[in-house]
Amino acid sequence: MYFSGHTQKVSQRPYESHLTPQVPRSNYFHIQEEKQRLQLKKFLLHRIFLVANITARIEKKDLAQYYEHAFQSILKHHLGEAVTGLLLMYPTSILHILETSSGTLYRILLDYVGHEKNEKEFFIQGMKIIVVSHNIPTRIFIQWQVSIVKVPVMYLDDLTQSRSLEEVVTEFLTQTHKLALYLCKTVKVSTKGPGDNLHQVVPELLPPEQIIKYLCKSEEFMDPEAFLDMYNKPIHVTLDSEVVWPAPSVF
Repeated sequence: MYFSGHTQKVSQRPYESHLTPQVPRSNYFHIQEEKQRLQLKKFLLHRIFLVANITARIEKKDLAQYYEHAFQSILKHHLGEAVTGLLLMYPTSILHILETSSGTLYRILLDYVGHEKNEKEFFIQGMKIIVVSHNIPTRIFIQWQVSIVKVPVMYLDDLTQSRSLEEVVTEFLTQTHKLALYLCKTVKVSTKGPGDNLHQVVPELLPPEQIIKYLCKSEEFMDPEAFLDMYNKPIHVTLDSEVVWPAPSVF
């Protein structure tokens, strides 16, 4: 009896497996996982805020061509993420926001340092790095674009005289982030950009040029050359296994 019952139990297994549906199943969680996997980039993204002085005779097209040529040359010879961001061109200064991978960003700064050292009158001078945001979750800008800010040279109220550096930088970053979010909502893909009338459309979101000039003169911020020197400097870390007690002494 025991033998026959065991035989019947074994014989039902292939019959049961044959009736089991083989249709692949999925759920919303798996769909979201696949969506996130497809959106992952090969390189981490970083965002940097730069300010600099420019010569009065430089034109918008020349400045744009310089950066576009640099971007294309870097991405042609080195793997990295495409560059997105915004270049605000004031009469004698610029505000530049860049979003890209660390390797591409490194070579953009290196290209500037090379021009600054080798050319006596390079049209971009006194560049300072205000802040670098590492491993940003997503881009704010859909493309890289240039806009001219037409503002008067003289200001009735100089904000840099009555506020501390921390207050000036806080307001500066608040304005630029709000401006970036505004452009993200209004500027469409494959368009020429926001145009040259931002000073009329959203004047409250544009940092005054006096703030840009003030940040360029501030010694608290690094220039690209000092930043690259720190970037290339090796980091020495002492592990616990390397510490010997008692400490060795020389007799």
